[in-house]
Amino acid sequence: MNFTTRKAALGGLAIFGAAVLLAGCASAPEESDGGTGGEAIDFIPCMVSDAGGFDDKSFNQLGFEGINKAADELGVEAITVESQSETDYAPNLTSLVDQGCDLIVTVGFALSAATVESALANPDIEYVIIDDAADNDFDGTTDAENIKPILFDTAQAAFLGGYAAADFTTTNTVGTFGGMNFPTVSIFMDGFKQGVDYYNEQKGKGVTVLGWDGTDGLFTGGFEANDTARQVAQSLIDQNVDVLLPVGGPIYQSAAAAIREAGREIAMIGVDADFTETDPSVADLMLTSILKGIDVGTYEAVLAAGQGDFDPTPFIGTLENEGVGIAPFHDYESKVSDTLQGELDDLKAAIIAGDIEVKSYLAK
Repeated sequence: MNFTTRKAALGGLAIFGAAVLLAGCASAPEESDGGTGGEAIDFIPCMVSDAGGFDDKSFNQLGFEGINKAADELGVEAITVESQSETDYAPNLTSLVDQGCDLIVTVGFALSAATVESALANPDIEYVIIDDAADNDFDGTTDAENIKPILFDTAQAAFLGGYAAADFTTTNTVGTFGGMNFPTVSIFMDGFKQGVDYYNEQKGKGVTVLGWDGTDGLFTGGFEANDTARQVAQSLIDQNVDVLLPVGGPIYQSAAAAIREAGREIAMIGVDADFTETDPSVADLMLTSILKGIDVGTYEAVLAAGQGDFDPTPFIGTLENEGVGIAPFHDYESKVSDTLQGELDDLKAAIIAGDIEVKSYLAK
């Protein structure tokens, strides 16, 4: 098997190949009246995905929905382009610059280096990056003044997911794995483990977390739904896991395939979006999902920029500002304990109040 166990590393990818021709880029939008019947708005919002694509049922899709909602409200047309691989990032950004984009949204930490390079070369263009601080020199500040990072302290919501998993499991073994060991991936795994550990402490239980020990874990080496991801999921299932948290866009699809082949009840926890709503084909497997308000954050940033109010101040989603959260139990509502939802509500309030500390690289 190709999966790896690696130590956490801060920062995004900085490896780029030769320029390639980009496909699927829309033509420049025609002027409109901004949806108000008044003067046309001269504003072109644009977006480039990471290799997961806009139909990943996860954070690329949420960003895509957010920019298009804002564009509709502004009465303009967004230009969006998908990346097929990491070698597409830089040329895709160059193409959007050449098409006259006023705002460029990049989706995912993998685009961090390319975003910073493009923003420094084009100071008159405004940039928004989802899921990365654009701080590639690690000095604590964004590397370009015209980039707004949208970040999510998902450890807080994942803590609730871990607690729920520990309460639900009957094998006392839950598992997680990720695509690549970046902070925006491991933050889910970290919060999940902290939630399980807290449950054990409060309930006197001994639920084990496989796939992440707080530093090292299981990673597929990418974010594709492929046989490697299925094998990683299978390796956890073979160790009697009955709740599984795959972190990394489409890799959940491989986990779902492995679960269905297992022939026993194994619940899955989604990430970024509510998978019961975005992908009903896996609704019967979903215990819950750990949510990021990527669509809302993108919508608000694009709308503000279109109205001339671009603010590069980083946004960090938390339980308190509802930037992160946990989805309903949906099909599992009748399967979880009667007291679980109330306990999760109390835990959420305690985290917001600071009575329970959830550690993460984004925690203040």
